[in-house]
Amino acid sequence: MAPDATDEDNLHSPQRRLIELRMEHADLDSLIDRAAEQSPVDELALRRLKKRRLALRDLIARLENEVDPPEPA
Repeated sequence: MAPDATDEDNLHSPQRRLIELRMEHADLDSLIDRAAEQSPVDELALRRLKKRRLALRDLIARLENEVDPPEPA
C-alpha cells in the first residue's frame, strides 16, 4: 500500500524536522560528553562536534521561529 499525500507531508513537516534536529542535538551532547572524558582528549574532534552542535542549535532556533513566530510587541 502506497503512502498517501498526508503521510508524505508529515514526513517532511517542519515539526518533524525539528524533532529530528533536536534528537541529533541531544546525540551530539552525549557524544561530546563521552569524548571529553576520554584520555587523551581529541581536541580537534571535540571542537568539530561542538561546532556542529552549535550549528544545529542555530538551525533549530530558525525553524522554531518559522513554525511559531514570536508575536510583535
